[in-house]
Amino acid sequence: MPEPITRGERYMPGLDGLRAIAVLAVIFFHLGFGWAPGGLLGVGIFFTLSGYLITDILLGQYMRRGAIHLGRFWLGRARRLLPALFLMLLIVIAWVTIFGPAQPDQFRKAVVSAIFYVNNWQQIAANVSYFARFAPEQPLNHLWSLSVEEQFYIFWPFILLIGLRLVRERGGDDGLRPRLALWTLALAIASSILMAVLYHPSLDPSRVYYGTDTRAAGLLFGAALAMVWPSRRLSPRITRQARKNLDLLGCLGLLIIAIMIWRTGEFSQFLYRGGFVVLSLATVMVLMPLAHPACRLGNVIGCKPLRWIGVRSYGIYLWQTPVIVLTSPQGPHGHNLLRDVLQVAAIFAIAALSWKFVEEPIRHGAIGRLLARRRRLGWSWETFTTEGRVVLVGLGVLFVVALAGMAGLNKASAEGEQIRVKEATAAGTKGPVPLTPAQAADSQKTSCKRVVHIGDSTSEGLDSAEYLPNPKDRIENRYSEVGVKETHMEVQGARSIEERFEGEPNAQEVAEAWKAEGYKGCWVLALGTNEAADVAAGSNVGLQERIEKMMNIIGGEPTLWVNVKTLPDATEFYAEKGMAKWDEELEKACLRYPNMRIYDWASDVKEAWFINDGIHFTSPGYAARADLIAHALAHAFPAKGESPSGARCVVS
Repeated sequence: MPEPITRGERYMPGLDGLRAIAVLAVIFFHLGFGWAPGGLLGVGIFFTLSGYLITDILLGQYMRRGAIHLGRFWLGRARRLLPALFLMLLIVIAWVTIFGPAQPDQFRKAVVSAIFYVNNWQQIAANVSYFARFAPEQPLNHLWSLSVEEQFYIFWPFILLIGLRLVRERGGDDGLRPRLALWTLALAIASSILMAVLYHPSLDPSRVYYGTDTRAAGLLFGAALAMVWPSRRLSPRITRQARKNLDLLGCLGLLIIAIMIWRTGEFSQFLYRGGFVVLSLATVMVLMPLAHPACRLGNVIGCKPLRWIGVRSYGIYLWQTPVIVLTSPQGPHGHNLLRDVLQVAAIFAIAALSWKFVEEPIRHGAIGRLLARRRRLGWSWETFTTEGRVVLVGLGVLFVVALAGMAGLNKASAEGEQIRVKEATAAGTKGPVPLTPAQAADSQKTSCKRVVHIGDSTSEGLDSAEYLPNPKDRIENRYSEVGVKETHMEVQGARSIEERFEGEPNAQEVAEAWKAEGYKGCWVLALGTNEAADVAAGSNVGLQERIEKMMNIIGGEPTLWVNVKTLPDATEFYAEKGMAKWDEELEKACLRYPNMRIYDWASDVKEAWFINDGIHFTSPGYAARADLIAHALAHAFPAKGESPSGARCVVS
């Protein structure tokens, strides 16, 4: 938070230091440093800090004037946020238009939604994953958090005013709002509970990560603190012991934050089931001494280097993702220390220029002075200085190039995405998608003309335009290549044979519905991750019983099961050991059903195809999975002869 320009507001340098810590954590996360897997928590720190500062400012206005001037507040927020954002968008659009890489249609939608501060909900509607990291990451995905904050700036003043009118405090109006703080905490807890309810470990957590409803808790915890710890009422005259206790409290909060950044990651169940609450409370613990004029921790955290970064943290956050994404090699790549250093230097340099020439002047009324000067001198070209003409021409060129890029983006996007998926696939497999010797030697068609594919979230990317923008890479086309004429995809995240998720039918019910319609054909069952997880979590229905239920419904029709594998990093219930047990049970069951085959995906899948949760896959992974499952179907149920597999049950 830079030094305030409004009278009556205290400057708290420690808060800028905390901003610096938060934005550095985010940069370390996006650079992929293994020692900071929880660097994304820097955004959560920003939320709680913003909730505190904004509520503190609004309550200060209310105390001084008996009202909150919404127009003045929103105008101040617009001056602070919009110019730097719009300039960044213009430059990034112009960059990808001239230099590439070509962006998918989602990029254009991200631009529009960012302008109107609904980027987080647009990404939710488009099923954009913040964590899948399929190459390359999009340069504007980080703008979701700015949308959450701006939505808070718009709606929170109204809610706060209602609360101030309805909630009466004891002891007169002394500036403290403990009762209102309790109601605010209740809203924060409701938001946290909603996150825990909507979160499911087998689904990509982007919905609960992006959502204003599920992320409001961080902002509200900070707001509640402002109601009982207003900066304007904190006296520098406190006892030495009280000061020590506050500084120790802040140090403990910093330690908790550091441990969470070091030990948690985006797929940690702990984060979505209370971890973000812990982060918010730890941030509150840090904010208390940083906001207090008597404490020493504020001077330490607010030292000049961190304060310099914190003052420019908005510009740093705006530019860190575009710079990292647009200057990194396409596809998977390891760390390059020199590149990392240059990227961070570029981010800081651009943010410094943005602060000096855009943010700081506009904060202090540059636009108003410009308009007044234009009204006095007129808008003719001759009345502009040489510097003014250069700026106008530069902005005009940027705008024209950006407009052209936005208009022609769709045409370039498909070709660019196809090239990137192919490059990423090659990078992930050290060559073309590999086939086993049997598959390479035998490319016969399958006898299956109709296929019902029932799958869980590990199948969601198989027919997704987001993961596989080239339709040729999707599984329907792959099935068609081996002779399937009719494909029916029945894929649902968190789908299980026995359990239901959010009212969606389980796999048994899906199969029964198809049989009731008279379906006759082949079946591909890409199930098992949730079976192993549900049994590990204590389900009374065993693995073998689940397989038998599906096979009894299907009857004697050709059935290919895709076995499963997870990485050691997968969460507790999705551990490797449980997946291996499921695969063993599949092989035992296969001996009893002559119409059953198993595709050994567990042997073919490569570690490079997994995303960080160790369960789901990247775009290259899904492209390979689609290709290999289709070939396995041809080998399991060939159009001519018997399966070339040495063992009757397992095909590869």
